[in-house]
Amino acid sequence: MITTHPMQRGQEWLKTLLQLTGVSAEITGELETPQPQLEGESEPDNYWLTIDKTNLDPEQIEILIGSDGSVLDAIQYLANSVLNLNQPDEFQASYTIELNGYRVKREAEIRALAENAAAVVRSTGQEVEIKSLSSAERRQIHTFLKEFRDLETFSHGKEPHRQLVVRPALE
Repeated sequence: MITTHPMQRGQEWLKTLLQLTGVSAEITGELETPQPQLEGESEPDNYWLTIDKTNLDPEQIEILIGSDGSVLDAIQYLANSVLNLNQPDEFQASYTIELNGYRVKREAEIRALAENAAAVVRSTGQEVEIKSLSSAERRQIHTFLKEFRDLETFSHGKEPHRQLVVRPALE
């Protein structure tokens, strides 16, 4: 690809991927507002690539999202793998693929899960396991709860039965 800007690269790649599957849709891109970083930490820019649903019928939307977002997750995984392959550090990026508001709704659900788990851990002092999350969703919870110094998160198990654990931070 000739384009070097990560967002444009992502938009072109996603549009081409969809065209190869017989789906014609425009792709909009937006830089996600970066989260405050701890000193010394640096995260790549995160771009939201949104598939315009205007020319898609409900069946196409359902197929592209998949059961529990599985197809959208697979497309997102491919985007992050392919678009960062052989790219210098300054062009590395993180991509979130959105369609029909699915990611926004799911992110709210994930945040609620994280907050609920944090409340249970804080009130009981016991660890809480959260099951049935994709790797991207586990990463979201790790990120959400990173700011809570009294808690720690980690994942254990093997896919597809990998679980996220929230527990009181070990001193």
